[in-house]
Amino acid sequence: MKATRADRGRFIISSFVFICFLCALASINEVRYDSLLKFGRCALANINMPCKLNASTSNTLLAQSSSSDDEIRILFGILTLPDQYERRHFLRLIYGTQSPVGAKVDVKFVFCNLTKEDQKVLVALEIMRYDDIIILNCQENMNKGKTYTYFSSLPEMFNDTEGPNPPYHYVMKTDDDAYFRLQSLVDSLKPLPREDLYYGYVIPCPSMDPFVHYMSGMGYLISWDIVEWIKESDIPKNQLEGPEDKIFGNWMRDGHRAKNRFNAKWSMYNFPEPPTRCTHELWPETIAVHLLKNQEKWIRTLKYFNVTDNLKPSKLYHIP
Repeated sequence: MKATRADRGRFIISSFVFICFLCALASINEVRYDSLLKFGRCALANINMPCKLNASTSNTLLAQSSSSDDEIRILFGILTLPDQYERRHFLRLIYGTQSPVGAKVDVKFVFCNLTKEDQKVLVALEIMRYDDIIILNCQENMNKGKTYTYFSSLPEMFNDTEGPNPPYHYVMKTDDDAYFRLQSLVDSLKPLPREDLYYGYVIPCPSMDPFVHYMSGMGYLISWDIVEWIKESDIPKNQLEGPEDKIFGNWMRDGHRAKNRFNAKWSMYNFPEPPTRCTHELWPETIAVHLLKNQEKWIRTLKYFNVTDNLKPSKLYHIP
């Protein structure tokens, strides 16, 4: 009888401990489920109705969903003019239909202060719709410091203690008459250093040595540490006027920067017509084509690279 009472006591205690364990487990799972549910609601919520997560939940889930360290972050700046509305809309089609693997590429249109009343309305609408415009604090120009203002303004715009460090591995400066194949660009960058890098099409055209002269203004890319150096150094500040790509090369030379250089010739080149020492026939190994000054040249280039091959069949349209 005594043994039976002892067994009964042990059974009650064991049952009580087990029930407590189940309650604790259920409580933990409820917290996790609630956190995941909130996160899912946030992901599906309207962007104008942001929802709130507590700090620990947000940090944990964002860390789990963040991209890998191997993913390249590129700020792709297209220098243009405020009034070039049609060109910007066209380029949004060109780059919005490209999804490079292994990189996050942020395409931004860059120009100086607005000067007209219509610009203040139309550009504001563009920003509200696309959020892809950077307005620099400068007067519009080509060879009087716009490129310097672009690069030197970026650290203050993008350095954020809450975001990745650096915010971008590379920053591109290109023109609105150049077409870049983003996957080819990303693939060419994967084996390259992420510090002290200067990448582009070396000038003069016959040269293949990136350490002798400078990279063409059609499009050159630098690592983030050089961007920060441009902001802090007096060398660029004291040399602003002149052909912007040549002046940039002078900064690198005088500042003993860009020890890592990559000449992307002949994957970057000018459109083949009219033929010059800087042109090349369109070919599959292309990263960028420059001097697409009219619609005909754009269409020929886009057709060559079969950019509409991924168009899905639909009953809604018929394109022969």
